[in-house]
Amino acid sequence: MTDKEAIAFFKCLADKSRLSILKSLMVEDMYVERLAERLELTSATVSFHLKKLEDAGAVRSYKDQYYTMYSINKELFEVNIIDILSEKTSESELQKERDDAYRKKVIDAFFEYGKLKAIPSQRKKEKIVLEEIGKAFKKGKKYTEKEVNLIIADFHDDFCTIRRDMVAEGILERKDGVYILNREKD
Repeated sequence: MTDKEAIAFFKCLADKSRLSILKSLMVEDMYVERLAERLELTSATVSFHLKKLEDAGAVRSYKDQYYTMYSINKELFEVNIIDILSEKTSESELQKERDDAYRKKVIDAFFEYGKLKAIPSQRKKEKIVLEEIGKAFKKGKKYTEKEVNLIIADFHDDFCTIRRDMVAEGILERKDGVYILNREKD
């Protein structure tokens, strides 16, 4: 489902009359006049809402003798909202580009010649800085505290604060005095 289709779908659900029509169609397929009687709406109003629902793909129409019958499109309602939200779109790529540009801006602001000028006070910026320092660690390699301190000291003199914050952010895992780069943060 594209973003445009999702917006149309959610808009069609945001109306009491359309929701009532959908609930009636869940019971059985119906034609305009029957829906109008059942919901105490005019036929013109029901037709208007059915057109919106049909455009959004929520209902389907078919001919049965002299009537145009409407049925609910159950497949559309079986789609998980999480699937709609996690679907990749052109906007997703644009957001990734913006995120990458923001990360670069933060890194450029806080690093000079590979050294950290200052530890950011804003947590989101500090996390970006800590992730950048985390790139100096090898995946799967176990480090002693002394080795961690030496690596961090190449970036900034306050290695204790940075080490503690890297553990707190989950970039490094510490167990029994041994540090390892968190695999999930790769």
